[in-house]
Amino acid sequence: MRTARRSDAGPRAAIAMPDSVRDRAGMRTTIDPELPRERLRHVGVRNLSVPELLTLLIGTGVAGAPAGVVASRLRERFDSLRSLAAADVATLERVAGVGPATASRLAAALELGRRSAAEEEPLESPIRGPHDVYRRMGPRLRDVAQEEFHALLLNTRHRVVREVLVTRGILDASLIHPREVFRIAVSEGAAGIILVHNHPSGDPAPSAEDRAVTRQLADAGRALGIPVLDHIVIGRGRYTSLAPELLL
Repeated sequence: MRTARRSDAGPRAAIAMPDSVRDRAGMRTTIDPELPRERLRHVGVRNLSVPELLTLLIGTGVAGAPAGVVASRLRERFDSLRSLAAADVATLERVAGVGPATASRLAAALELGRRSAAEEEPLESPIRGPHDVYRRMGPRLRDVAQEEFHALLLNTRHRVVREVLVTRGILDASLIHPREVFRIAVSEGAAGIILVHNHPSGDPAPSAEDRAVTRQLADAGRALGIPVLDHIVIGRGRYTSLAPELLL
């Protein structure tokens, strides 16, 4: 940080310098938070760099760590936006200068980005196949650090009437309670169910436990007249449909 020079102008002696420094190659390593605000007004948010966007989210920073410095630390800690998006609040708070409020803002902004990506196609559009499920749920689940198991409840036109988070954590057939899923399905008048969960490893190949859960819920659905239409396993940029196994 450069020290502000003093002038002979009395009360205006302290001249605030930008919270920025340059490395040996002359590259800016931190950003004055005023700069991205002004650039956003003049060139638009789409033309801001990732460090500038992070600086705006961080706000004022903390004592000894201005927003631009904290933004640089985040970029050093996480090698990509996707790894940053996958971090939970506790992990974000381990970065020096990121307190609970800043971590919450970052997590909320990244979640809004995921949900925006999931809304590329109107959510009321019918589910025509596994790719439609992936387009809806993939952006939200592909970077989640632990397994999440969801059920999409469909009406007779194959439109989603409700999403149900069934469980979070390691998928275990003994922890899946069909009565809870189908109790909501009955109350919503669902005509069918699609199961969706993610593999944090990025590999969507179904495990033996995935297949056991599929059979368990499919059996319950047949007994209640609410068929399980598919089970989509989401990986990183890929997915697997277990629909062929439901026809066996």
